[in-house]
Amino acid sequence: MAPKVYLTVLVTIIVMIACTSCKKFETYPLEPFIEFREFELLMNPVSGITDQGVLRVFYRDGDGNIGLEQGDTTYPFEPGGDYYYNLIITYYEQQHGVFTEVPLLSWNSNTQQYDTLTFNARLPLLLPKNQKKSIKGIIENQLFIYNPLSAFDTIQFKVKIIDRDLNISNEITTPPIVLIKP
Repeated sequence: MAPKVYLTVLVTIIVMIACTSCKKFETYPLEPFIEFREFELLMNPVSGITDQGVLRVFYRDGDGNIGLEQGDTTYPFEPGGDYYYNLIITYYEQQHGVFTEVPLLSWNSNTQQYDTLTFNARLPLLLPKNQKKSIKGIIENQLFIYNPLSAFDTIQFKVKIIDRDLNISNEITTPPIVLIKP
């Protein structure tokens, strides 16, 4: 090998080693952690009310096992089970100065009864199941927030996430959200 080529290869190897050895990989606890970032109200241009909103939550997890595949429906992720949803969102209305958990109802014309709705969701896999590494990012979830059965205009949410090992994050509470209603 010519001395100039040898020197170029040697310098390239030293630079690559220096670059990779300096990179620090962040490590986090195995339990997910979340932090409120923003709730963006969306105005319906036809009705003039705020009937939807986008919840933004920062997350981090030490082993990256947040999220479920569509086929993850056997125990403990079975429909109707405690872990079917991995993004848990509880809805509150400010009623006479106190935030009160309120079930949201929707009329079911087939059964002629009200059905209880949920804001809970199933986050998709954020990493393939065979990868284990620390992750962080922002979860965005668009919610339909208009409650036509309520006269109250201020709402709030409590949020937590659950990973595939059933580790439950801390719970966050949004600031009060004032809606524009008819």
